[in-house]
Amino acid sequence: MALQLKQTLSLTQQLIMTPQLQQAIKLLQLSRLELLDTIYNEMETNPMLEEKATDEPEEEKAPEPAEDKEVELPEVSVEETTRDQDLDWESYLSEYNTGWAEASYEEREGPSFESLTAQKTNLNTHLMWQISMGNFSDLQKELGAYIIGNLDDDGYLVTSVEEISSATGNSEESVRETLQLIQQFDPVGVAARDTRECLLIQCRFQNLAGSLVEKILLDHMDKLENKKYDRIAKGLGVTIQDVLSAISIIQTFEPKPGRSYQTEETMYISPDIYVFKVGDDYQILLNEDGLPKLRINAYYRRILSSKDSYGDGTKEYIQDKLKSAAWLIKSIHQRQRTIYRVTESIVRFQEDFFESGVSYLKPLVLRDVAEDIEMHESTISRVTTNKYVHTPQGVFELKYFFNSAISSLDGDFISSESVKDHLKNIIKAEDAKKPFSDQEVADLLKKYNINVARRTVAKYRESLGILPSRKRKMPY
Repeated sequence: MALQLKQTLSLTQQLIMTPQLQQAIKLLQLSRLELLDTIYNEMETNPMLEEKATDEPEEEKAPEPAEDKEVELPEVSVEETTRDQDLDWESYLSEYNTGWAEASYEEREGPSFESLTAQKTNLNTHLMWQISMGNFSDLQKELGAYIIGNLDDDGYLVTSVEEISSATGNSEESVRETLQLIQQFDPVGVAARDTRECLLIQCRFQNLAGSLVEKILLDHMDKLENKKYDRIAKGLGVTIQDVLSAISIIQTFEPKPGRSYQTEETMYISPDIYVFKVGDDYQILLNEDGLPKLRINAYYRRILSSKDSYGDGTKEYIQDKLKSAAWLIKSIHQRQRTIYRVTESIVRFQEDFFESGVSYLKPLVLRDVAEDIEMHESTISRVTTNKYVHTPQGVFELKYFFNSAISSLDGDFISSESVKDHLKNIIKAEDAKKPFSDQEVADLLKKYNINVARRTVAKYRESLGILPSRKRKMPY
């Protein structure tokens, strides 16, 4: 078989992701904070971009230098230019001195810069301070620092006495003694190895050793977790009222002693878009606060438009940066317009929710909005990721409005979030002594024209963080 070379002509279509298109897609799925970081990083690397001040007019043109005109400078005498040099600065300082020039900054009394900022004390620092203030030996300080370094955020010891002994080269007895000392530190219950030990430490700290509270924690912790109070009373030979009194004391204990010293700060959501009700209609407003208004630097635009000659590659470099800057500005505007259009479509589909609340949320999928605004589903998915909207019902992520459909008894459909809201209201109104089972909740939902199975109720209940009926039951 002979090898031959042939030329053929064919037409094909393929999708090519240009760098500009990739950037536009990336901007769509960025959150507000990530978008700000991207803009500022681009402004640092691209000299063509600059931020327009809010009080500037829409278009500001720099004054062009006048051609073929001489500019006259005012005449200044030599005496005027050297006048400042003839001043007696030493006499000036001595005459107008207010005290700041006599001493250096280091010699001035006042608080340090570190003390001007508020810092929240964490658990590790608080415990180490107590060690330094106590009468401990060098060995106890060494072991105490190692123990404190192995506490989690809740204040529990995440390693064993044997591992500490092996790592530090000290006896297990020394480790236990030091551990018992740290367990008496503030907050009480810190350095415990499990929940039972944490509660027992707090129990004994309140001089309740040998009481019914300690007996319940020692021998009936599993029944306490499952709220089997009648079995606890039977096992200890006491009345149910005595058990309830002891449990009321246990409920005052802190199961996570380190919780009050956690240094995580609350992150507040800044909505990307607002929905307000004005009269009978809903108005949509993009949140532009803090978002830089970009424009092309006028100086570099003049360089491109001028006929002067510059260095090799100068205009090519500026032209390339101009395209990048223009595309970024266009992509940001397109992103904002897309968010607006998606929110506008959601408001049309979920108008009953904006008017009456979660119970009136309708089933909605990405395809519905995509067909409404004539965009692809993937674009809708990117736009609704990490974007938040402020509504008359509260602040929600845009993805919140997309949920699955549950069939109703009359053949219609209801959203899963609406079912969860009804489930939560049913459990909230139940009798605490006789809580509803999952099957009973499923039967009660039929009154709201909702047809769900018991397992669906259990799944929704767990997603809402609601305990099963046996753990919600309150004693008589």
